[in-house]
Amino acid sequence: MSVTTERPASFTETETRSDEMNKTIESWVNDLVDLVDEAAASEEFKAWLDVQSHFHDYSYRNTLLIKHQYPHATRVAGYNTWRTEFDRHVQEGESAIWIWAPIITKQCPECGNSPSYHENSSCEYDETPSEKWSKGLVGFKPTAVFDISQTEGEPLPQLETEAYGDAGELVPALLESAEHLDVDAQIVSPEEWEYGEAKGVCKHRSPMTMRPRVEVKDRDNQADLAGTFIHEYAHALLHFDIDDRDERAKREVEAEAVAYIVGRYFDLDMSGSAFYLAAWSGDDPEAVADRLDRISNTAQELIDTLEREQEDG
Repeated sequence: MSVTTERPASFTETETRSDEMNKTIESWVNDLVDLVDEAAASEEFKAWLDVQSHFHDYSYRNTLLIKHQYPHATRVAGYNTWRTEFDRHVQEGESAIWIWAPIITKQCPECGNSPSYHENSSCEYDETPSEKWSKGLVGFKPTAVFDISQTEGEPLPQLETEAYGDAGELVPALLESAEHLDVDAQIVSPEEWEYGEAKGVCKHRSPMTMRPRVEVKDRDNQADLAGTFIHEYAHALLHFDIDDRDERAKREVEAEAVAYIVGRYFDLDMSGSAFYLAAWSGDDPEAVADRLDRISNTAQELIDTLEREQEDG
């Protein structure tokens, strides 16, 4: 798996762009499936997680596309968005980064198609005129965006302020987030810790609340404490009700991946994370794609919840 040493992908041909974008994603997932036992696969996986940490609200499909085209991207927007909202301009000669953007338009209540597709379909719905149809998602289209490093102009004020790197503020937010995540959480003193060398645990449901219970061992290193908290929350959200022992082992990688994305997003050093992708050996491409989807969705849920708690705090 040597994508990182090859030239970045470039979807320049309009006629083949959609197919090439889909093939790139499919090929990456297939390679990951074939090479889960090799170190190169872990490096590729970690490189994707780095991109996902910057774009936590993007699907794994879009972050994979960004990784293949502009792996060091940190913030992307469309050409006009940079110009009108941020007073920045795409520099001459820069190549677009192509991602999938949702198509939101009026859609037929019966077949779900847009008015133009509906007219050419076999759907006979005619109870209400198309101008009265509600809007909804009808598909996705390739859309060009550019990274901030490809632009010049006015600085972004929000990028000059302190990031969410203060783990001391992150730990209280993690505790406050437990209720929203439907999890019971507690920091346990080293003197009362009952789980040996483990830094944290996700236990059986509390008999009082019937919710997963997360306990983490208190320590001076608050960044490490926060990382453990995130990892155990990921366990609670990802696989608490999974009984199959093999599948639980496979989802350990998912939990560590979520912790890596969320920790990186809040400016924690997560370089000590280890991803034992060999646990996914035997999974087919569809199963791996499902895992990537769970990772990105769970990371997004945790980041959004923690940001709300920090704003309210």
